[in-house]
Amino acid sequence: MSTNKARPRGIILNYNFMYAIVDIAGQQFKVEKDNKIFVHRLAHEEGAEVEFDNVMLIDQDGNVNVGAPTIEGAKVKAKVLTHVKGDKVIIFKKKRRKGYKKKNGHRQQFSQIQIQDILVG
Repeated sequence: MSTNKARPRGIILNYNFMYAIVDIAGQQFKVEKDNKIFVHRLAHEEGAEVEFDNVMLIDQDGNVNVGAPTIEGAKVKAKVLTHVKGDKVIIFKKKRRKGYKKKNGHRQQFSQIQIQDILVG
């Protein structure tokens, strides 16, 4: 027979955090404090402080605030860490039996940013 060990029952929710959905360079990201994310290249130098004010949703300890379309006065502060290139993407086009082949490719430019703070207006 098995021993009686204490097992957690049910779902334990831990709401000791805050996150936001923010629009950065045309894409939406879920960000939390101290996250490091890659975004399309920003026109700022490395080490520069950046503010994003297109905040669409904020979850603060389980209280969700949804904007229509954005939340007034809410901002996300970030710091630009580095500018990097992504992996090479190969584009190959071919039409069979026609002798048409075209190979092309590129490397996307990215900026790595670190989220420093989420400010609620």
